[in-house]
Amino acid sequence: MTTAWQETLDAGDILLIDGGMGTELQRRGVPMNEVVWSGAAVATNPDAVRETHEDYIRAGAKVIITNTFGSTRQMLEPAGYGDQVEAVHRGAVKLAKEARDNMGDPSVAVAGSISTEPPRFDRDAFLAPQKELAAYREAAGLLAEAGVDLIALEMINDTDHAPRAVQAALETGLPVWLGVGCKQREDGKIVSFDHPDLEFAAILDALIPMGPTVINIMHSEVGAIPEAIALLRERWSGPIGVYPESGYFTKPHWNFVDIIPPRDLVTEALGWVAAGARLLGGCCGTGPEHIKAFHDAMPDLERARSTS
Repeated sequence: MTTAWQETLDAGDILLIDGGMGTELQRRGVPMNEVVWSGAAVATNPDAVRETHEDYIRAGAKVIITNTFGSTRQMLEPAGYGDQVEAVHRGAVKLAKEARDNMGDPSVAVAGSISTEPPRFDRDAFLAPQKELAAYREAAGLLAEAGVDLIALEMINDTDHAPRAVQAALETGLPVWLGVGCKQREDGKIVSFDHPDLEFAAILDALIPMGPTVINIMHSEVGAIPEAIALLRERWSGPIGVYPESGYFTKPHWNFVDIIPPRDLVTEALGWVAAGARLLGGCCGTGPEHIKAFHDAMPDLERARSTS
């Protein structure tokens, strides 16, 4: 069955998603956990999670992403929440659906977020490969059973752990959005956001053949995005999305420093749309005001779309 978000992208129109969730929760006073960042907020601050979803829908988002970025067993168990993995995933979907119902817009889709991030964002703390795959399968299965419309893989920034997450997501049979983060190295190369020695193109070449539905350039530096879109378009003819970050991270908190003003983000997005992007939103550091700016600028964005 075709859904509203798929119809929008199939028509070549612009689809608005939400902005940052973890950073928006932090901005609203929700404590960030040293091990799982915002991964436990569904259990500790459910009202804030629901209200954040509502504010993004109110701003114009047609897809909201569950607060499960830091909620795999790989993340939750070391933080002492191992017995709540199922409750957190099901609760996150429930809160997103409640927000959709409260806002009276059944066309809004709920995307279930899964990341490959390890506890404390410590690259040496990954589970053994088979246990890691099992953790992704568990998360994807729980999200699917709870009724998400699609799986949003986020911060998929390598070629070692990423294929396990993609495999687990695809096994659900749901549409899978692949979210890859990038930045520009001093020599001008576009590389993984987390691995400066790994070229962005290498991640795409490894994961595109696995068959995602949408590829998003997400949690990426604004300045790196035009070239990243070009690299992606050389390899991919399907829908392309962009949702960048702004500010910087000092564990476990986001620093809201030099956050791009909403109107400036729209100006940048006009170029991304002209280059082929059709899905727009924000990641860490952005908030409902950025999504509202996109919504208010839709006539300008549609004109940019018509030139590509």
